[in-house]
Amino acid sequence: MKSSKYAGLKPKKKCCRSKPRCKRCPLVLHKVHKAELMGLRGKELEKVYKRARKA
Repeated sequence: MKSSKYAGLKPKKKCCRSKPRCKRCPLVLHKVHKAELMGLRGKELEKVYKRARKA
């Protein structure tokens, strides 16, 4: 998935807290959105996404 699409995803209503977290988990998308606002793009944003799903 392209990094620009991460921010466009609509989060689920409630987090399921499974491991790894699902792709539309509110926590994951929040962390990706924060990283994007800090100026991360491309592969760096993808690393944030993967790390957030592991958390």
